[in-house]
Amino acid sequence: IRRDVRLKGDAICTLFLVVVLGSLLYSQLEHLSPRNREQTHKKPSPTQRVFPGLEAPKRYSQADVTFAQPRIITVTKDAELASNQARTTTSPPLTHSAFDFKHYLLNKDNRNFDLLINQPKKCKRTPGGPFLLIAVKSVIEDFDRREIVRKTWGREGLVNGVQVQRVFLLGIPKNKTALATWEILVHQESLMYQDILLWDFLDTFFNLTLKEIHFLNWAVEFCPTMKFIFKGDADVFVNVENIIDFLERRDPEDDLFVGDIIYNAHPIRVQKSKYYIPETMYGLGTYPVYAGGGGFLLSSSTIRKLFQACKEVELFPIDDVFLGMCLQRINLKPVSHEGFKTFGIVKPSAAPHLQTFDPCFYKDLMVVHSLKVAEIWLMWNLLHSPRLSCTQKKTVAPYTDTQSKIQPPKIL
Repeated sequence: IRRDVRLKGDAICTLFLVVVLGSLLYSQLEHLSPRNREQTHKKPSPTQRVFPGLEAPKRYSQADVTFAQPRIITVTKDAELASNQARTTTSPPLTHSAFDFKHYLLNKDNRNFDLLINQPKKCKRTPGGPFLLIAVKSVIEDFDRREIVRKTWGREGLVNGVQVQRVFLLGIPKNKTALATWEILVHQESLMYQDILLWDFLDTFFNLTLKEIHFLNWAVEFCPTMKFIFKGDADVFVNVENIIDFLERRDPEDDLFVGDIIYNAHPIRVQKSKYYIPETMYGLGTYPVYAGGGGFLLSSSTIRKLFQACKEVELFPIDDVFLGMCLQRINLKPVSHEGFKTFGIVKPSAAPHLQTFDPCFYKDLMVVHSLKVAEIWLMWNLLHSPRLSCTQKKTVAPYTDTQSKIQPPKIL
């Protein structure tokens, strides 16, 4: 009997010790921050080559690229905080309108920001400058999109017998904590490809207007010899051969602004909308005529005139509309071209089952917006395949005036 009592007592003591130990371990885990626990269990994903089998990019010397000092590459937390406060022109996203208009109005006259990474020799590589300069709006974290542009429609060099050059337009990332090494990475990317332009303002939706005016300033100062410019987003497919064929019949000294033109667009007054603009900021019922920001063409003459006009027009938080205001200032009417589909391709109503992801739909177009990385890569290869045969011409329904009237500003 004594033995059984002793065994039961040992079992109770053991159980009590297990409970106490478990409680201690649980309390220790509770003191670990969620971030630490995630870092403990998260395995780093291996770096993958985006496009295997392609030739390695040419590496440039640091002399060909300028980096502003003392920024790039290291910044202390205190200095970074102070820098953020100095250069922020928009506050963090709000719950509904996603924009602090009061803060914007107080800071809207601040339109001069430092160029942190420059490519001063970009347009000096070929005698007489490039025939076409491709300028692509991008954000730091979208390296994959920049890479697909470099490997497909944004290739530099001779295209259809003319010289093409390329730059990407970047600002400071909004979420720097998630991109702890972004400065090192963009520094190395610039040295490798020599196509990065980085300015010292936050890369936000409503700061795209700053990106617009700073690029115009850069083009006039560092690329005055270019003949034409294609400016667009990184998620578009561009048929550069068609663009060159269109431009070869034009004089770069004549005014030219061609794209997917939007007429009679109304300001959005719904506060929850991404494009919300209060009447206190813009009281008119319609916007000036402007081009969808997915992609458009300009001549060197128009670039110079826009550069001057944009210095005289008050900044507006939607860059497409702002550029339309600048065009209105110089009394230049943009030209609509059916080859620019900055709202994507509309399926024919008579055949809704028809797949528009067909290279024959894209063969005669110039710009198609909102494609994924893999789609851009596949479409470019299909269009350049010697086996491509388009026996029947595929017609793509253009946007009518009625459709263009109700389209909100398109900026991605």
